[in-house]
Amino acid sequence: MWIDTHCHLDAHEFGADALGVAARAAQAGVSMIVIPAVERANFGVVDSLAHAAPNASYALGIHPIYVPGARDEDLAALRAAVEAAMGDPRFVAIGEIGLDFFIPMLCEPALREKQERFFREQLRIARDFGLPVLTHVRRSQDQVLKHLRQVTPPGGIAHAFNGSEQQAATFIKLGMHLGFGGAMTFTRALQIRRLAAGLPLDRIVLETDAPDISPSWIHPARNSPEQLPAIGAALAGLRGIEVAEVAAAARRSSLAAIPRLAALLA
Repeated sequence: MWIDTHCHLDAHEFGADALGVAARAAQAGVSMIVIPAVERANFGVVDSLAHAAPNASYALGIHPIYVPGARDEDLAALRAAVEAAMGDPRFVAIGEIGLDFFIPMLCEPALREKQERFFREQLRIARDFGLPVLTHVRRSQDQVLKHLRQVTPPGGIAHAFNGSEQQAATFIKLGMHLGFGGAMTFTRALQIRRLAAGLPLDRIVLETDAPDISPSWIHPARNSPEQLPAIGAALAGLRGIEVAEVAAAARRSSLAAIPRLAALLA
């Protein structure tokens, strides 16, 4: 059975069909979907959705793209929400958090500083509660690594990894796993495909980032966790191994990256 370690099942693209999407994913062999929050306003939404879908869990965090509109009290609210959720088995991680230096507006000095400040505080929350992090690392791998060295949580995932081999090795050294999904299914994505083929299999986790990052066979249509088994098969093809081996390894890696999933899948 497969684990989708990153899926925005609460996104408006799914609308009223979110539970249907989760059910169809389960029928396709996806035993667990991790739904990360992106802002304070959707903390309750991802919580409720994870409890409504038998094969779902959730993370709480403030996404860097939402940092411009966030306030310092949102960090306090996050800490309080995490403390309240620690007894909930469906709450599994801090995320989606991180840095985004791809969008020009977010690279302006004031917003860059705010992103880094929010990221560091959320890393402290993860460290304080012993939770893994789901990190956004778009055009920001080195800066994310800098903060992970200074405030080190107990593991997690570098979501949609697209860095260098050296950066990958540093994430791994810091106890992180690396997320791969639909991007590696495009033949033109040479660097991502090289990484997926060559990095240690026990440090790779699979994800869809649905409704985004659709695999090549459905692009540009809406992505879905139902696509995860085929994405896993694509990874098996890149590595020249059996799909069953990838499925088993990805499951082990997912449980190592997000240990609280184990109780839900027992």
